[in-house]
Amino acid sequence: MKKTLLILSLFPTLLWAQNPLSPMGVYVADPSARVVDGRMYVYGSLDESTHHYCSRRYHLLSSADMRNWTLHENIFHWDEILYAPDMWTSAGAYYLYFDVPSGKEYAAVGKSPTGPFENVTRIEGPKQIDPNIYVDDDGQVYYFWGQFSAKGARMNPDFVSLDATSITDSIVTEKDHFFHEGSFVFKRGKYYYYTFADISRRHRPTCLGYAMSTRPLGPYKYMGVIIDNDGCDPQSWNNHGSVVRQGENWYVLYHRSTHGSRQMRKACIEPITFNADGTINEVEMTSQGAAGPLDASQRIDAARACKMRGNVRIRLMQNSTSREELGAIQPGDSALWRYLDFGNGKRHVALRARANAPATVCLHAGTPDGPELARLHFERGDWAVKTVACKPISGIHALWMTFEGGTTQDAAGEMMSLDWFTFYGDSRKKE
Repeated sequence: MKKTLLILSLFPTLLWAQNPLSPMGVYVADPSARVVDGRMYVYGSLDESTHHYCSRRYHLLSSADMRNWTLHENIFHWDEILYAPDMWTSAGAYYLYFDVPSGKEYAAVGKSPTGPFENVTRIEGPKQIDPNIYVDDDGQVYYFWGQFSAKGARMNPDFVSLDATSITDSIVTEKDHFFHEGSFVFKRGKYYYYTFADISRRHRPTCLGYAMSTRPLGPYKYMGVIIDNDGCDPQSWNNHGSVVRQGENWYVLYHRSTHGSRQMRKACIEPITFNADGTINEVEMTSQGAAGPLDASQRIDAARACKMRGNVRIRLMQNSTSREELGAIQPGDSALWRYLDFGNGKRHVALRARANAPATVCLHAGTPDGPELARLHFERGDWAVKTVACKPISGIHALWMTFEGGTTQDAAGEMMSLDWFTFYGDSRKKE
């Protein structure tokens, strides 16, 4: 069965972003990155509810310099929930692969990386989730999919049908490789890498793990974790991503949860490095992503926190669809921004917050119990900006904030929320 859909991506939105890549109020998850003519395109599912994963449409993120990102909205729409997609290009055609909750998997074709994608074709054979395409050095196309036990097959030259005789099951499995879902295959040197949502820690698929082989359909040997998103949100459950080369550098793309839910996830990116034996060094979540450290003299959104402890989470501000806060903060919580560049020195800090009870924000360099830079006290009230002197600090550091206070009358027990912060030099005038 074929359907023809025409969905136009009108008026793409230009943004400046580090991590997350998704702008405020937009939740692109399950990022699959592809580089076309030097530009990186990040395809992903679109979360729009805290009650279920994904939605019936896709947005797309793209960048030529890994720092300035463009949001292409509504590149594709379908009459069912759309799970994680992938894309590949061949002979001037762009194939968008997607799946739906029933397990059916499809391909749509476009004339550019941003669509419109039409001529939807059912891919016969696979019936699960998370399609992934890999084209080998000899031009042979492979198709991967699956949950708990990964499957793969050679794809025919039409890019929309499989060689049924080549279907291989258990390429990687939960038992032997900690495989949960989210297949993505790439090659570097002589090795094929199978990356996936990895359940090796806490028996939750918060990691992106990987296995290595010398053949695309295996056998694969489990090698470890590339990144773990544990701590990005109190309810963080899964991870899903990709590994891609841009120029001479390699990157891992993954997502983080928000809103104190398993849903409403945001795409992020980190540089990765390889060892001489081909293994990948595990990397940490950061706020800076593929760009350099955050400029401490610029206004930094609190929602760029990359790790949290306690009840605190990133969420939309009340009555807003495009502004986010670091909210639901309770006494004893803490949050991390990694990394900030303080330049030749900063001596003042300003922070915008709203308190439901008397609250104190303590700033620390490096670790939650590292050198204390400053303390900002907020009385109960509406949003307010406080500016105080801080211990002089220069160079590049991680920044932790810890939160102290007493009881609150708020029904949810939330002590305070944060909007943004910035550091100044010798005067309180912004540099």
